Amino acid sequence: MDKVTAIFGENVFNEATMKARLPKETFKQLMKTIEGGEKLDPSVANVVANAMKDWAIEKGATHFTHWFQPLTGVTAEKHDAFIQPTKEGGIIMEFSGKELVQGEPDASSFPSGGIRATFEARGYTAWDPTSYAFIKDGTLCIPTAFCSYTGEALDKKTPLLRSMEAISKAAVRVLKLFEGNEAVTSVKTTVGPEQEYFLVDKSVYDKRPDLIYTGRTLFGAKAPKGQELEDHYFGMIKPRVQAFMKDLNEELWKLGILAKTEHNEVAPAQHELAPIFSTTNLACDHNQLTMELMRKTASKHGMVCLLHEKPFAGVNGSGKHNNWSISTNTGKNLLDPGATPDQNAQFLLFLAAVIRAVDEYQDLLRISVASAGNDHRLGANEAPPAIISIFLGDELTAILDALEKGVPYGTHAKEKMQIGVTVLPDFNKDTTDRNRTSPFAFTGNKFEFRSLGSNDSIACCNIMLNTAVADILGKFADELEGASDFNAAVSALVLKTIKEHKRIIFNGNGYSDEWVKEAESRGLMNLKTTPEALAHLCDKKNADVLKKEGVFTEVELKSRYDIYNDNYAKIINIEALTMIDMTKKLYLPVASSYANELAGVVSAKKAVDASIDATYETDLVKKVSSLTAGIYSKLQSLEKAECEVKSISEVDELATYYCNKVIPIMNELRANVDELEGYVPASKWPVPSYGDLLYSVR
Repeated sequence: MDKVTAIFGENVFNEATMKARLPKETFKQLMKTIEGGEKLDPSVANVVANAMKDWAIEKGATHFTHWFQPLTGVTAEKHDAFIQPTKEGGIIMEFSGKELVQGEPDASSFPSGGIRATFEARGYTAWDPTSYAFIKDGTLCIPTAFCSYTGEALDKKTPLLRSMEAISKAAVRVLKLFEGNEAVTSVKTTVGPEQEYFLVDKSVYDKRPDLIYTGRTLFGAKAPKGQELEDHYFGMIKPRVQAFMKDLNEELWKLGILAKTEHNEVAPAQHELAPIFSTTNLACDHNQLTMELMRKTASKHGMVCLLHEKPFAGVNGSGKHNNWSISTNTGKNLLDPGATPDQNAQFLLFLAAVIRAVDEYQDLLRISVASAGNDHRLGANEAPPAIISIFLGDELTAILDALEKGVPYGTHAKEKMQIGVTVLPDFNKDTTDRNRTSPFAFTGNKFEFRSLGSNDSIACCNIMLNTAVADILGKFADELEGASDFNAAVSALVLKTIKEHKRIIFNGNGYSDEWVKEAESRGLMNLKTTPEALAHLCDKKNADVLKKEGVFTEVELKSRYDIYNDNYAKIINIEALTMIDMTKKLYLPVASSYANELAGVVSAKKAVDASIDATYETDLVKKVSSLTAGIYSKLQSLEKAECEVKSISEVDELATYYCNKVIPIMNELRANVDELEGYVPASKWPVPSYGDLLYSVR
């Protein structure tokens, strides 16, 4: 048996392990919960817990933890040992069903948006049996949901599971109306998240306070060479990076994570890892683990993994493409058009549902990818614009056009690729191109939501996407269930949907200025910043659908509005304070010292002979002094702006203030410092340059 096959899933309490270690009846009951969504029998939990404990101890684990995803953006865990004292003064290793099912971490120090007061510490974690337990660093990790003492969700997992239930319920209603779906009892959304990241050498990273404190470079002049030659994309992977990827893959495979594709991305030092798709909640867990292991593995190789959406200005930022689809428990992909999509009524109905959902809830989808980091990336001529639209490709667009016009689509044979080299094999041309400028692109049997930032959890975008589609599928079911002529009703509904929502379909260049104008004329939203987007989270339309589908209560939704705004403000505040600190302690002292040195050279030359030419030094000292004065002025403005925030109490107002007032000053300060970098000798510059960072891994 080869190594990969041998190690894959070895640290996961997966279905195969459960089948081998659990009594037959217990295994059957547990699988009914995992696959069928049935309520877990408490008696099953004790048996599972004991088997899980024995397996974990055999693997060297000494502790267990409820592993959850609070609203901090990272995962959380509190480790408890398996040990229990005996009367004889020794210990035994125990793990009960109660410990498996429920934990009680302190909920007061996690973001709650006002749901929990600081003095109200109690919270609960609840086992998610649909996501397999695993061993990490000698600890048995049990994926859980996290809620308050009063039952409100304080995490990203709970609403994600709720949204999955909502879309399953609605989709099953629709499917039952079509022949051939008698065995369908549930529907699951699946996701394959592509992860982009940068690798830099730790020795240069450690000399950049902005990277340490904020994850991105707040200053930095453009390097002489960036991505202009397009020689990094899919280029040869450097040996040091290859060694990192090899170790990373092995660690991921041990945890049952289907890491498959790896390559260099567009920018220097940028790379990508893509997994095979899995059920959405499992994909969410796996992506959180992937980001954690990327950082850990990079450290072992003397590197730092940067997951910020825009760590470097002037080169491509990093996204996380969310490849989303819908599948039945019988294994059918509902977004697979088949050989004759124009005749596939079921596919066309589900496609129409997605089109309408994206159009009606474009603001929710934009909100789901909104963050301080992602604002630097979206619309930056490297990533999808902030405007949400759908790319369908030539064939599907032509089919929908034919339906709208009431004309037959006709027969279209698969077009062969004409490469012009005899020895190369023939293959059919795909009917859907990959439009990297589209935020939501159909790619054959799935939609690729490309707007998500690299550092974000995939939970939020899938919560909103699942909920939006669930709402429309539910409305479709309401309309079709009472139809006297089902086939005619389906055709009419698809046609009506196309006509009313075709504005969201755009197959052209999403990077162009022309599209911005056209999108405005179509009535599409262009929410350029996070505060602009968040302002729509609690709109009645959005609040109503999220409550109706059981994804968020009113209290939970309001809490997230506050948390997201607060988080945005805190991030910009940290960035502003870091800029102030670096400017005071690094850039201004160097600028002043260098100007003084130049002035001394001018004076020394003139002292020797007044006729000696000191034009270069004179002009340079003037330029450096002018830039220094500009930097000092902008520094004062930034400090003043930081003082003014103390008078703002509402979190949404605070976020807007940072967006509209503080960020422009930060940009002006950066521009002056970056220009100064071009005049100061490299030996005197206080931090590693962009060239040092981007080409540090050799």
